[in-house]
Amino acid sequence: MAEQDDRISKAFERERARLRKFIRRRVPNEADAEDVLQDVFSELVEAERLMQPLQQVGAWLFRVARNRIIDRFRKKASQAVEATYPADGGTRLFLDDLLPGLDAGPEAAYARDVLLEELDAALEELPPQQRDVFIAHELEGRSFQELAAETGVPVSTLLSRKHYAVLHLRRRLREIYREFVEP
Repeated sequence: MAEQDDRISKAFERERARLRKFIRRRVPNEADAEDVLQDVFSELVEAERLMQPLQQVGAWLFRVARNRIIDRFRKKASQAVEATYPADGGTRLFLDDLLPGLDAGPEAAYARDVLLEELDAALEELPPQQRDVFIAHELEGRSFQELAAETGVPVSTLLSRKHYAVLHLRRRLREIYREFVEP
């Protein structure tokens, strides 16, 4: 048991700073990033306690971190966050309305996973400032005024950054969306 604790402690000390930086680049909220980091190391402890031999602990930790980030993004996306554009009649669409349903069978679940992974990849392609504004406004539901007050960046600049993010996401996701949605 002491040997396990020693391996866990050494891995934690060796990888913590790099892993935190990796997570922070992908998770804009500091508290959420810290939660992901804790989840990752909790999984390391569990894996060690279950006597699962880990050959490349560093690579394993980063893979687990990426999976936890994707899980967190999917959870936020599935919590019926408002989409950017209103549907017919002026009502607002929710991201869940645009994705195949969770209970629609294995093919729909696969399509949903692919679409969410593509969205995640498209978000990663954005410059950090555009990505941060898009995520904060669309996924976290924060207002531009709130973001401007927090960052000191003018609302007009934040609007512009989001506009360019939306243009990129539309271009990037158009084909995959057609593949799954259009007949």
